[in-house]
Amino acid sequence: MRFSAGKSQRRMDRVTINMASMIDVTFLLLFFFMVASVLGEKESRLSTALQTQSDSGGAASDFQTQNIEVRMIDGQPGYRLGANTCRDRDQLVAALMPLPKSAGVFIKVYDDVPVHFAVAAVQTARDAGFEKVTYVPGR
Repeated sequence: MRFSAGKSQRRMDRVTINMASMIDVTFLLLFFFMVASVLGEKESRLSTALQTQSDSGGAASDFQTQNIEVRMIDGQPGYRLGANTCRDRDQLVAALMPLPKSAGVFIKVYDDVPVHFAVAAVQTARDAGFEKVTYVPGR
């Protein structure tokens, strides 16, 4: 008498689970979360010049921030601080040094300006002694 394998036994032989792809995905997710958590620390240390106050009894000078516009001026990138126009970093440092530092500075960068001018403006404000530097994207 000869017995043949039933349908259920044949199905069990053909079912295989490929664990290699699941292990790959697991390690990729682990790597992603490790990298994302390390990069997240630096962003938490940024200080902004935006603050809210519960009372409205502050003086008008408490809200006077300095505004630097990084934009194209006559076809060349430059910095505009009020009515002053600065073409390089040294001129911007000289213009920022006598200003009050407690209120902070806003740096508004327009789209057509090279990135290194925006970075230089942020670093120049830090070098001039501003603790609160806020980046504002322009149009």
